[in-house]
Amino acid sequence: MTRQERALRTRRMILEAAAEMFNELGYDATTISGLIDRIQLTRGGLYFHFTSKEELARGVLEEAISLDGFVPQAFKLQEWADLALLLAHRLPREPVLSAGIRLSVDIKAREMFGTRWPDWTEMGNEILTEAKDRGELLPHVDPCETARLFVGAWTGVHLLTEVLPDGDLSKEVSGLLALVLPNVACAGVLAKLDTSPYRAERLLVAAGVPQPS
Repeated sequence: MTRQERALRTRRMILEAAAEMFNELGYDATTISGLIDRIQLTRGGLYFHFTSKEELARGVLEEAISLDGFVPQAFKLQEWADLALLLAHRLPREPVLSAGIRLSVDIKAREMFGTRWPDWTEMGNEILTEAKDRGELLPHVDPCETARLFVGAWTGVHLLTEVLPDGDLSKEVSGLLALVLPNVACAGVLAKLDTSPYRAERLLVAAGVPQPS
């Protein structure tokens, strides 16, 4: 392993450990000292990669937009659904992704760093706008409004699922899509969309993306 590879691996290990602490403790209660104890790294070794807790939070948020497993589809609405399903499958398994949402709902962290919700909304808006241009959407559907409301609904479903006994985010988001899509998709397109809670796992396997346990 080269020095650069070791440095990248160490940086990733630090970021994932910090993300786990943000998830468990929240932003305010997470400390550099606690992180050093957890990962058994010297303070100098940590500061080589991240000089502060604020920089760690920004590093987490930088990775909150991830398209692993996403591939173009025949229908843009399928791509839109795939984004929602892929994130639902990956988020409980990837601390950095879940910490991005945790920081976004933390008032203090949100005031300091903002959120990636506008980026997800814009991505959805671009896909839905193209879907409308292709005739996949019902005439009354506003792509921007739909993208914004869906990001809000997806986030709410995630937060609720966390406190449900045996909550399964993939199944809940699949259910959300089953409610939303009939109100936005043309009938001929709707019948051809796959919103199974297992679709994301199949996409990731087909793309050769390593699957966390």
